[in-house]
Amino acid sequence: VDYSKGPIAIAHNGNLTNARIIKEELENYGSIFQSTTDTEVIIHLIALSHASSTIDRLTAALKRVEGSYSLVILTDKEMIAARDPYGFRPMCLGKVKDSYVISSESCAFDLIEADYIREIEPGEIIHISKDGLKSTHPFKKSPSTNCIFEYIYFARPDSYMFGRTIYTVRKALGIQLARDTAVPADMVIPIPDSGISAALGYAHETGIPFELGLIRNHYVGRTFIEPEDSIRHFGVRLKLNGVRDVVRGKRIVVIDDSIVMATTGKKIIKMLRQYGAKEVHFRVSSPPTTHPCFYGIDTPSRTELIASSHTV
Repeated sequence: VDYSKGPIAIAHNGNLTNARIIKEELENYGSIFQSTTDTEVIIHLIALSHASSTIDRLTAALKRVEGSYSLVILTDKEMIAARDPYGFRPMCLGKVKDSYVISSESCAFDLIEADYIREIEPGEIIHISKDGLKSTHPFKKSPSTNCIFEYIYFARPDSYMFGRTIYTVRKALGIQLARDTAVPADMVIPIPDSGISAALGYAHETGIPFELGLIRNHYVGRTFIEPEDSIRHFGVRLKLNGVRDVVRGKRIVVIDDSIVMATTGKKIIKMLRQYGAKEVHFRVSSPPTTHPCFYGIDTPSRTELIASSHTV
């Protein structure tokens, strides 16, 4: 965006829960919005601020918004990173030679051969300019509420987040799942890719062989966020396919990371039975999803979630 103080760019991971209220207020004062994204609310609040510096204008803007955000702001002279006081979404700081870098996930640093420094703290704002790096904590301290779905599904297994490596967390969930729900079977197969780590943990704990009985098409996106049932159901078949010779006549434990709308699980169970599986035992490493999330996950209403859980 170009505004009175010059060009500014913003990247936002999260969701503002009071964006609609602030947008209506700003429009009443004459602000014109170009998009429907909640991130544009932050831009308008920055532009309307009377503070002298970008970091002061951003701080004032963030004190008005509610919800989750990990932000990176760029101007022609500086880079600013900000994380909401609850630390809902991840964010970390790294360095390439003499330059600082910011990322949601540490695995991005490996790609550019950057050194991982640390996680950006909840409520912290980092200002990077020719004068170096400065850190401030302008918000009232709040209890930490990290998003558990990052551990379960969103993050890459090779990322370090919230104090732990994602892979080790998911494998530990699979180990605990085996201790709680083990059943005699011939093989353990994951729903790829997010169920692989938990399936490895389950197989390790039970001693049941780990196999790739389902193959994922990597050119298809996430099916649970599609708006219509018909699209979601077709997307599952397009995304995953069974290996007939592997599953035929076998007792199978299928490991998934979570159930949000039950579309994937129901279709996969049906598919494996069609391919000749003798038994299909469905196991989920995540605790039940019982409530909608308003902080960055496009989940259905609570009624839809409950209905889905009853039909699996």
